[in-house]
Amino acid sequence: MGERQALQIAVAIAALVPISAGGAGVFFGPAMVDVADAPHAADSHFRYLSGLLLGIGLAFVTTIPRIETHTARFRVLAAIVMVGGLGRLLSLVLHGYAGTPMLFALVMELAITPGLALWQARVGRSA
Repeated sequence: MGERQALQIAVAIAALVPISAGGAGVFFGPAMVDVADAPHAADSHFRYLSGLLLGIGLAFVTTIPRIETHTARFRVLAAIVMVGGLGRLLSLVLHGYAGTPMLFALVMELAITPGLALWQARVGRSA
């Protein structure tokens, strides 16, 4: 297996995280995070942001077939994810530990996604 194919597989696996979390958030709303009686505005906002997360995951999937040619798209998506991760990190600093899923998300947003972006850039340069 070549580096390009390994990257494609890694991105496909990683994209399952925002696709599944975003889809669950759209479908279940705040109940996904054990908030049963959220105000309507909070429910709407939660589902909207979950839809954005779902869209980000789907947009990463669109880079897979010709991953070596989508450096600009990949960088924009990675930057969006990292900005979200910085917001999550601020929550950790201000409010403390929110559980294992939050830490998993932080690792995805601030370590794995930038790592994949660096890998994609290397594959793009060598193509």
